[in-house]
Amino acid sequence: MNYKIENTLKKSKNVLIVIVVLWILLSIVLVSPITVSIVEAKDFGEFIENMFSAITDVGNNLGKIFNPQYMSTFWKVEGYFTIILLFFGAVGFVKSMPKNEYTDIEHGSSDWASGEQYSVLSKKKGILLAENHYLPVDKRGNTNVLVVGRIRFTVNLHHMLFQMLISF
Repeated sequence: MNYKIENTLKKSKNVLIVIVVLWILLSIVLVSPITVSIVEAKDFGEFIENMFSAITDVGNNLGKIFNPQYMSTFWKVEGYFTIILLFFGAVGFVKSMPKNEYTDIEHGSSDWASGEQYSVLSKKKGILLAENHYLPVDKRGNTNVLVVGRIRFTVNLHHMLFQMLISF
């Protein structure tokens, strides 16, 4: 369970920074006009009317919300806005969690292996498979090899195998 949280935090670091910046901007552009409209309105129609005029006057709203009559309403609206933003952030965080610990590992990768390839392969001599990976020719048992790569590499590998067969 711990790997899910760690992987999600690694992937979401940039998104979290963007969310904090958006929270600050929306607090200035959206929460302050709502606060001014709530305090100055007497009914819902007047609230809507004040809201549209307050959105266009951001500087005036910032000056007003520091007055004592606006301050308590501002913190209430800011608290509700923060709770809603945290809820959507938590939903996004849970949705972006990996399904298992192998989610972002390439399926054909040996990153998950813990040394199993070295029980068959040799690091010193044999048929070259990759850098520092050789298939020993003196090994008994199953030494089947699946070669995936470019044609020139497989042609070279086939040529090497052919030369080895001829030398025996």
